[in-house]
Amino acid sequence: MRLPLFASLSAIALLASMPADAQRRQPTPEERIERLEKQLRQVQGRVFPRGQPADTAGFSEEPAATLTQTNQLSNRLDAIEQQMAQILRASEENGNRLSTIEAELARLRADQDRRLRSLESRPATGDAAATDQGVDTQAETAADEPAAPLVSRPKVESRRDPPVTAVTSAKPGDANFVAAGEEAYDRGFQLWNTGRYDEAITALRAMASSFPGHRRVSWANNLAGRALLDKGQARAAAEALLANYRGNPKGERAPDSLYYLGQALMKLGQTAQACKAYDELKEVYGSSLRPQLAQLLPSARAAAKCS
Repeated sequence: MRLPLFASLSAIALLASMPADAQRRQPTPEERIERLEKQLRQVQGRVFPRGQPADTAGFSEEPAATLTQTNQLSNRLDAIEQQMAQILRASEENGNRLSTIEAELARLRADQDRRLRSLESRPATGDAAATDQGVDTQAETAADEPAAPLVSRPKVESRRDPPVTAVTSAKPGDANFVAAGEEAYDRGFQLWNTGRYDEAITALRAMASSFPGHRRVSWANNLAGRALLDKGQARAAAEALLANYRGNPKGERAPDSLYYLGQALMKLGQTAQACKAYDELKEVYGSSLRPQLAQLLPSARAAAKCS
């Protein structure tokens, strides 16, 4: 009877100890998380009485940008990048075109300068009538002394156009200003080259006054002085040539004006003053003289009997 009784007591003791074991067992992770969430809700209830969640600190839970907005922004950025690439490509193409145009303009300008210098330094095809009038040429013969370099252009029959006054609204540095000035000077040069000196002087002076700062102004003033000299007005020519030299001594035709000033003084019989002009020409410009002037200067000094 003791054994059954002992077993019964053991069973009762085991049943009595089971709740205590259950209380002592460790909680599962899920239980621990649930307990922490409860505690956080209690804290949030005190910190945020309006019920705002703690993780957003009172800000909206809406995302900063939706997927649609992100895609739209990405598409706009792609479009901007494509436009920038097109602008850069167009800029490079325009730069290449501009370089080509500038090179072509430089070539045309150099060619025009060469042709004008060739025409200006070209000796006239003098005839007997021109020789009777005392017109000098640049041709030299073995029997004659080198002639004075003042040349006269042969008279050429042409229609009598009224002198053209160069007027332009373009500003210095503009392509239109440069082109219009070149055209105005060329008109005056063609009039001088055909012996129409009065019209040439009018056109050349109009060019000089209408295109201040143009590189051809020095050319126009010099050629106007030469036209006065060609038509026999030596004193007016001397004044015009001296004004061109003093007004712009760095001009492209300032040396020419100084040389032809000596020629005009020779026509006026002022050989000493002509020698001073030739001396100043050599002293100021020296080796920078154009080849044509460098060749003409020794014979001009010899004709004036400069020491």
